Amino acid sequence: VQLQASGGGLVQAGGSLRLSCAASGRTFSTYAVGWFRQAPGKEREFVAAITWIGYSTYYADSVKGRFTIARDNAKNTVNLQMNSLKPEDTAVYYCAASSGLKTEARGYDYWGQGTLVTVSS
Repeated sequence: VQLQASGGGLVQAGGSLRLSCAASGRTFSTYAVGWFRQAPGKEREFVAAITWIGYSTYYADSVKGRFTIARDNAKNTVNLQMNSLKPEDTAVYYCAASSGLKTEARGYDYWGQGTLVTVSS
């Protein structure tokens, strides 16, 4: 499975962005997909994840109620809709694929390149 994240950019606090993770590979629909982020000088942290059938989602407390993860297996994409963005959401965002819904980065087998999200105050 190969993943490519896109959609990052510069946005003012309170604004919205939608990140997309495009995947290649016939077995993509059988993987759970997670989004992680890494701010400068900080460790990579879990943001959200969705199971392969799209019915189970999980969010970090810091983004719950503001971010929504959704997937379209027919298009091999997973999107992360980010609303009410805060300066502390500034980070490089990564998508990753795993055999199950996990919140630890080490549990993910495939990673895309990051996309930078910058939220100005």
